[in-house]
Amino acid sequence: MPDLEMWGGLECSVARIGDRFRNQVIETGHQNRIADLDLIAGLGLRTVRYPVIWETIAPDRPDVCDWRWHDERLGRLKALGVRVIAGLLHHGSGPRYTDLLDPAFPTLLAGHARNVAGRYPWIDLFTPINEPLTTARFCGLYGHWYPHARDDRSFLRALFNQCRAIAEAMNAIRRITPSAKLVQTEDVGKVFGTPRLRYQADFENARRWLSLDLLCGTVHRDHVLFPYLAAQGISVEELELHRQNPCVPDLIGMNHYLTSERFLHSRVRAFPACFAASNGRDRYADLEAVRMELPRKHLGPEARLSELWTRYKLPIAITEVHLGCTRDEQLRWLLEVWEAAVHLRRAAVDIRSVTSWSLFGAVDWNSLLTRDSGFYESGAFDVRGDRPRMTAVGEAVRCLAKQGAFSHPVAANAPGWWHRPERLYTSNDKADSRRRRKRRPSLVLAGDNREWIQASIRSARSRGLEYAVVPGSRLRAGAEEPLLASLRRLRAWALIDVRGYAAGPLEGKDRSSLYRTCHQIGVRVAQVSDNLKYESVEALREQPVPIRFAVSGAKDAPLSHATALIFLGSPNSVDTLIDLLIDGEQGVWTCSSYGFKIGQSETTIHSAKP
Repeated sequence: MPDLEMWGGLECSVARIGDRFRNQVIETGHQNRIADLDLIAGLGLRTVRYPVIWETIAPDRPDVCDWRWHDERLGRLKALGVRVIAGLLHHGSGPRYTDLLDPAFPTLLAGHARNVAGRYPWIDLFTPINEPLTTARFCGLYGHWYPHARDDRSFLRALFNQCRAIAEAMNAIRRITPSAKLVQTEDVGKVFGTPRLRYQADFENARRWLSLDLLCGTVHRDHVLFPYLAAQGISVEELELHRQNPCVPDLIGMNHYLTSERFLHSRVRAFPACFAASNGRDRYADLEAVRMELPRKHLGPEARLSELWTRYKLPIAITEVHLGCTRDEQLRWLLEVWEAAVHLRRAAVDIRSVTSWSLFGAVDWNSLLTRDSGFYESGAFDVRGDRPRMTAVGEAVRCLAKQGAFSHPVAANAPGWWHRPERLYTSNDKADSRRRRKRRPSLVLAGDNREWIQASIRSARSRGLEYAVVPGSRLRAGAEEPLLASLRRLRAWALIDVRGYAAGPLEGKDRSSLYRTCHQIGVRVAQVSDNLKYESVEALREQPVPIRFAVSGAKDAPLSHATALIFLGSPNSVDTLIDLLIDGEQGVWTCSSYGFKIGQSETTIHSAKP
């Protein structure tokens, strides 16, 4: 079995909501940054899921195509030696002249597939439709996306149309590129529930496989869902068409998120109203399963990969790994999925790759794109600035791609929040998740600024980070040795100096000496200030720190040493500060609140420009 590979992908949904199309390639800024492709190659990635999206190439008529953007991007990827998995439809319902309920939809998508194959005959990996079951649920059952239907009949029609379209698209592609392979992605989760709702959980657990079952030609009269399909207008002739003309994936792409696993609870009033659901027979709460007390072995990527392999015995790629959370949790999730794949490969499960998804982040996925609030989640790169900045996730991807291993103090600091007691909605376990254990690397908070210290403690606790507080008196001149002894004892990986900025050459020299020593022993340093007004970029350029992006300048910058991270912001932005420390950033950074609009966020971070 070949080595486990690291792949990449960028969030490329083109979802129609009402009369508007949302394009994540535009909203994250990738549309205008061809240099992103060099960044992808620089991570050591040799395979990438890349959009060749129908709605963007032939938006008005199927016979009028604009290839200019794709010619340039795909040509650059080819020159870089990066293999492309071409995605033709990603959570969309097609251009305005069709939709998922249109009988002509399969033929129309096959026409687009034929055009793509003819234009780029060197591409041999295709995902004609990403997550057809999930898209059918969101478009036809829950009404989130166009055509905004909310009934089982529309859901099944949308699903059957997509599966037929995948088969016809691959037939069209293989007439041009006979060696083309189908990489079929789907969100793989599982549903659990209280005894009263076991029937509903069983139904949803059978339904979750329906797209792959149809493509593999295993849906017939004996299928557990046949009565449901027949009741919703799916004919025996349609089932036979799929059964006699299967389009078996060459590679199943498993997408799995922390919200992919659900728990149906019969005590609907015991939980917030936002979790309330109904199937017409019972009302219940539909919750994230990771927040319930379930045996750990039943949850997570390894359990779902094992089920997928047992059911289909087809090669598997994990085609999306992303977590919208703090940097430490993002790292823990990526490493947990990677380790699950490694463990199962040792048990002879044919898992080929793990894919870092949303390389350049995603916008508004916390609302499934239904709200235009500009909520940004970073990935391997953070694009809030004048150019993408590689995060610790990007460094993890690079190390896994090139060496197959990665370590970071915060990744080992604690299990992910989805394993810690505070995740639970209901529990008799009131134990402190920070209960005594073997000392792990600590974040040291130094100084007497109470507001900053309290905000930093709250952030560290919520992340499961080990932390320690050192009084400001320990940082004064002449106290370096005792402080360094404490840092070693605490196994400190970073120090946040919250004393603020005190002007004067002596103070600056003392801090420079301290920070230099911390750097020499591998402790990252951040110095915070919330009371400075930056007035001149030129003033920053005279200071001995790396300066990279645009920021309004400073008259008296609190710069103490080139290896420190100088952070200008309020205690409310401490999470951004800790993320920057984890990313290994240095230099002057400021936090502003004017938002992020190519994908907007409530917080925009900048550093200074060379």
